[in-house]
Amino acid sequence: MIEQTPDLPLAGPHIGVDEAGKGDYFGYLVVAAVYVDEAAAARLAALSLRESKVITDQRARQLAQAVRQACQHEVVQISPARYNQLYRKLGNLNRLLAWGHARAIENLLARVPAPVALSDQFGDPHYIEQSLMQRGRQIRLLQTPRAERDPAVAAASVLARARFLESLERLSAEVGVALPKGATHVLPVARQLLAAGGMPLLERVAKVHFRTTRQALAPE
Repeated sequence: MIEQTPDLPLAGPHIGVDEAGKGDYFGYLVVAAVYVDEAAAARLAALSLRESKVITDQRARQLAQAVRQACQHEVVQISPARYNQLYRKLGNLNRLLAWGHARAIENLLARVPAPVALSDQFGDPHYIEQSLMQRGRQIRLLQTPRAERDPAVAAASVLARARFLESLERLSAEVGVALPKGATHVLPVARQLLAAGGMPLLERVAKVHFRTTRQALAPE
């Protein structure tokens, strides 16, 4: 059952979930889930975690390595090609996010007995619940704005960001073009890729429902 709670950080064992890449035109959508119990919470406290959006890329990579050593975790990577397929099928970014969150939770629950999962609030709170399968439907789902106040969610944010950065570098190497982060200042690169390989190439590296695609296809 979905609940909303302002009481953070959560007490007791739980899973925190967060994503990276949803606002980036190029690159993967990455969802990370991190399990925190009393021992893991103590290890995370020593890292002084903050949400990945307010730390440098280099610091996110460093912290991600420490989080992987400190906690049980799961990372779901959705390539741009797969993202575009899912977006056309689901027709809604929040439904796609919920699908990714649910997969990360389910996969982690195969290894840890968490009674609670916490995520940031987005869209209809029942999207995640509807996407969960048998294991996931046995836990409580909590959603709240600024969920990164909880160390499990902050840790998931760092893991997701670091993996997003790695995937963006890998895609850049594959296509031979430096793919920028974000959704501003990306139009010249989108046009360059369209000129080189048309929509099939762009579908490999970009989330093509962004308005950037329409701008890139329009005559200059």
